[in-house]
Amino acid sequence: MAEQIPLDIPERPKLAQNITHFARALRKAGLPIGPGRVIDAIHAVEAAGFTEKRDFYWTLHACFVNKPEHREVFAQIFRLYWRDPRYLEQMMAAMLPAIRGVQEDREAQAAERRAAEALLDGVERDAPPQEEGEASEETEIEIDASRTMSGEERLRTLDFELMSTDEITQAKRMLAQLFLPVKPIPSRRGMASLRGSKVDWRRTLRASMRQGGEIRDIAKLTPRPRWPNLVVLCDISGSMSQYSRIILHFLHAVSNAKGAGWAKVHAFTFGTRLTNITRHLAQRDVDAALKSAGAEAQDWEGGTRIGSCLHGFNRDWSRRVMGQGAVVLLITDGLDRDDPDQLGHEMQRLQLSSRRLIWLNPLLRWEGFAPKAQGIAAMLPHVDSFRAGHSIASLQELAEVISRPDDVGEKARLMAALP
Repeated sequence: MAEQIPLDIPERPKLAQNITHFARALRKAGLPIGPGRVIDAIHAVEAAGFTEKRDFYWTLHACFVNKPEHREVFAQIFRLYWRDPRYLEQMMAAMLPAIRGVQEDREAQAAERRAAEALLDGVERDAPPQEEGEASEETEIEIDASRTMSGEERLRTLDFELMSTDEITQAKRMLAQLFLPVKPIPSRRGMASLRGSKVDWRRTLRASMRQGGEIRDIAKLTPRPRWPNLVVLCDISGSMSQYSRIILHFLHAVSNAKGAGWAKVHAFTFGTRLTNITRHLAQRDVDAALKSAGAEAQDWEGGTRIGSCLHGFNRDWSRRVMGQGAVVLLITDGLDRDDPDQLGHEMQRLQLSSRRLIWLNPLLRWEGFAPKAQGIAAMLPHVDSFRAGHSIASLQELAEVISRPDDVGEKARLMAALP
């Protein structure tokens, strides 16, 4: 729980109004809070009373929090809203980390950014009026965080590496609503169906035994659908750091999406070593999930050893996660200094173990891109599809073609350019 600060009671308290605004901030941060819960919270505080801030905290917590992933968000917004003396400076620093001198350098806590966004949203509109005669001696700083000229359409095609802090925040919100739908794979096992293409002789004969051996109806079978696994291998080396951080937000949304069709989503990061972050992305809260995943992967923004990392995956993880026709997403720029022959061999093993191997490369954003690097030339022949992965639009295109077995992306064009 957040550190408690003594609660100062004003001369003209408006507790019910403040609880209502507090509930509005929680709703903006993602908590499902309606008018009924706000009324219950006001009645609960009136009935329970409080002499310490801790009692007030747990009374509101009991009314507004009903899921474990909402606890951290509630704690951060409670700390900021109920008058931490430096709450505005901390919110501004969380939203605009490029500004220095506003607050001391410290590690951001999980859900703190979401709390800052919820409380700063519409701060001018909801700000209480200033008392007459009350003058502020501090310097007033106005920051325009409004959208830029072309809005959402421009943001879709903008390169992740060229985005500002505000644009990255908006892009993460858009990616949280993006899905990767997949079509089921027909299996050898069948299921009962009135319009099946095969005759279920076993069920037909069993039914005839109940009719004295007379066959009255012929039972039919249709192939039982089977959903594949999604395996994601994401490069987190120095040249891919900006892209990987945003794409991991997208992978978190895919991992927690219901009804997308994937049997299970397995996620791995690699730079100089391979790290399994599947269980971290399973957390519902995106901030807590990425914080724990970042703590698990110790090679952020380091070097790249794609060949050795793929060797470790093929040796230790392939048989565990690649069953049932898994689709593999390989997200890397392909700039590797390992032996290209070993890299090509490991890519071939990876392709043979998967149903489809799709390579997302941010370098495809350049019109003059050519497979001149040894690593890219060694990897390209062993992928089923080669696509760009530098913007929201490129990820939306991936969602449209991921279930199409005939999609090769830019592979055919670039294979012709190989020496």
